[in-house]
Amino acid sequence: MFDWWEKISASFVYEILSLEKDTALAEALHFFLYDTVKIFILLITIIYLVTFLRSYFPIEKARDYISGKNKIVGHIFAAFFGVLTPFCSCSAIPLFLGFLQARIPLGVTFSYLISAPLSDAVVIAMLFSLFGWKIALLYVSIGLVIAIVAGLVIGALNLEKEVLIEVKPLNNCCDTSNKNENQIKEKISESWDYTKDIFLKIYLYVIVGVGIGAFIHGYIPADFIGKYAGGDVWYAPIVAVLMGIPMYSNAAGVIPLIEVLTQKGMLMGTALSFMMAVVALSLPEAMILKRVLSVKLISIFFFIVGTAILLVGYLFNIIL
Repeated sequence: MFDWWEKISASFVYEILSLEKDTALAEALHFFLYDTVKIFILLITIIYLVTFLRSYFPIEKARDYISGKNKIVGHIFAAFFGVLTPFCSCSAIPLFLGFLQARIPLGVTFSYLISAPLSDAVVIAMLFSLFGWKIALLYVSIGLVIAIVAGLVIGALNLEKEVLIEVKPLNNCCDTSNKNENQIKEKISESWDYTKDIFLKIYLYVIVGVGIGAFIHGYIPADFIGKYAGGDVWYAPIVAVLMGIPMYSNAAGVIPLIEVLTQKGMLMGTALSFMMAVVALSLPEAMILKRVLSVKLISIFFFIVGTAILLVGYLFNIIL
């Protein structure tokens, strides 16, 4: 989707700035430029479209359907939808905000936010080609289970008051004045104003968050990770998860690193728990969410998902 910007940012770093490829500075700068602009575009586009379109649809009925008698249905749907969207943890936030604006239940939105960065078609294909179908199937299945269960737990805690952004009501399709041209212009203007308001509240956090992720991406070598989280020791998954959280990458980007780490002796469960921590619980993601959610809710989110990922690491080490 953003291949055009990847080429432009790469050209700027390697040709205009004349930085050598595979150097820490070049990798970090390229990563920063590419991800910052990508997230800005997604943030503006998705928030605007959701804000505008929800004035024409019976959002309350959709919300009531998703949060109906069988609560797990909405979480399953959100988790599988996350598999279909090729977003990293930060890129998934705009759609997560869109769900919040559409008044989708909080737990369901978290099921999406957790599932989206963990796996997509490219990740599944890469895991299959490098480690075989058993690893690929186990990884995707566990990722879906984590997303569904964590979403259910967060939803059961009634933490809606911990959402810091205001969800402004818009007229829905039952308002016949929507047919009026002036009303349409008003909705366009209102949607844009609301999108701009959200963007201005978040953009600095995006820059800081991606900047931290870019620095770690460029300057933390694989040998450093393997040294402290490798080997068959009981604490390896714990170290792997703690080291993975500050980092930032999408699943497809971190899989080659996982291949290197396993070749250097890291157990598969430890390696996959590290991968899950990197893509689902990144520090840049927390920095961006801090402007949208309370520290309490972010902490609960990280604790629940981090604990699940840690258990997965131990389970995979036993099974594999």
